[in-house]
Amino acid sequence: MTKLAVRGLDAGYADFQALFGVSLEVAPGETVALVGANGAGKTTLLSVIAGALRPWAGTITMDGADITGLPDYQRARSGVVLVPEGRRLFASLTVEENILIPVTGRQDGPWRLEALYELFPIVAARRSQRAALLSGGEQQAVAIARALAANPAVLLLDEVSLGLAPAVVDAFYQVLPRIQASGVSILLVEQDIDRALAASSRVVCLLEGRVALAGQSSSLERGALIDAYFGAPSAPPPTGARVG
Repeated sequence: MTKLAVRGLDAGYADFQALFGVSLEVAPGETVALVGANGAGKTTLLSVIAGALRPWAGTITMDGADITGLPDYQRARSGVVLVPEGRRLFASLTVEENILIPVTGRQDGPWRLEALYELFPIVAARRSQRAALLSGGEQQAVAIARALAANPAVLLLDEVSLGLAPAVVDAFYQVLPRIQASGVSILLVEQDIDRALAASSRVVCLLEGRVALAGQSSSLERGALIDAYFGAPSAPPPTGARVG
């Protein structure tokens, strides 16, 4: 059974093609990690799935229904929600006001305000503060809480660990299983291969806009994944090192 399916996706910007025939699937309640070096097309793929960028070719389906032609706000209402790189909070609004933004168009589900505060205690403690006054880690927690407030069926996470302290990143990865356990399917962009393998059931590696390798996280040979990541045989970096 497939929750989200991407088939033969081509996309780009003006005369620059960034994606070439990309296909992948995410099952209900599954976490799939999307890895690749800078410029591999990861953010572009999430933008296309979220409806922020129109594809040149290919299809995107949710529960078998074609959503390729839907604009971004209708994608969100259908259950596809993006946490973008850089968080993009409304700096002048409070934490709680940011979280409540998607509530008017939300789906029914478990992620009400109280549940989000329980998931992210630091968000509850800062609920009355303006987003501009928060640390990077606090802002990231608010961005994820805001996305969950829409009760998504598919959560797209774009580089949630970028620029954050390791302890903060650890805290985010500790809540991912709880989000997944609520039935949310997760497509996770992550440059840290070790974190990607540990957090996901399957991994898809992009190289120059194409799927270079895909497989089960538990059985995928790490050396092969490193080779696919860089496009040539290479020595594996130390365990836990970021690549790209």
